[in-house]
Amino acid sequence: MYLNSGYLNNSLVDFMDKTKPLIVGSCGTYRLYTRPRLPTYRPKGRLDFQILYVSAGSAHFHFDNPENDTVVTAGNMVVYRPKEFQKYEYYGVDQTEVYWVHFTGGNVKNILRSYGIKDDMRVFFAGTSLEYERVFKRMISELQRRQTDYQEILAVLLRYLLILIHRQLTRQRILKNEYLDNEMDQAAQYFNDNYSSDLNIEEYAASRGMSVSWFIRNFKEYTKTTPLQYIVSIRMSNAQMLLETTTYTVSEIGRIVGYDNPLYFSRIFHKHKGFSPSEYRKKAGKPH
Repeated sequence: MYLNSGYLNNSLVDFMDKTKPLIVGSCGTYRLYTRPRLPTYRPKGRLDFQILYVSAGSAHFHFDNPENDTVVTAGNMVVYRPKEFQKYEYYGVDQTEVYWVHFTGGNVKNILRSYGIKDDMRVFFAGTSLEYERVFKRMISELQRRQTDYQEILAVLLRYLLILIHRQLTRQRILKNEYLDNEMDQAAQYFNDNYSSDLNIEEYAASRGMSVSWFIRNFKEYTKTTPLQYIVSIRMSNAQMLLETTTYTVSEIGRIVGYDNPLYFSRIFHKHKGFSPSEYRKKAGKPH
């Protein structure tokens, strides 16, 4: 087992201090290779905040109560806030390697929020990075050596760590948004190309590996309308154009835009345009 840590003023006692926006109280690392188990149990939590970074292997966290067991793998970070129940274990068989930092301050909540760490976030993926490890090691060194202005350097290093985390979280959101935009754009184009066919929303979602509810929710967010409403809108717009520019019968136009039942087509058209197809054509001055 390898352990290396540093503590502000050489004190292991946790504390709350709001005299400055951000204060690093301690920082350290564990590499659990030879010991079978390393547990931590703080039923009343601590007075400060803590970020743990699993750089290798995995760790077991029990959020809220001892029975819950969440396996946190490499590349993930865990955030504990003041007075939160803490119980977690590292096992030698998992080849666990963890870095941690405790911090306090008068503006910690807002600082975390500004770097994308929301109040309800407990575990989040930040990726594995040697740069994270370098920052943790530098903080440990500063706490151990305690050179001039080291407390200020510690606050800067912690902010730098938070910036690295924020960049990774932002990158993940961008990739997710690019994926969503691409999927929703493909869906909209598919509906445009096939609006006159017998489209099935459930089948389309399944063909793209999505649940129906997830697809409908994200399509609505992307287009401001549901898939079915989007398809009907295309059908009505094209029916309107055909009524204005052709001499096709109402039944023929209904079939062209995807409705085999002329009565149903007329009812849908009236609902969307305020007139029946025949009334709309008469209003537009076109022959029946």
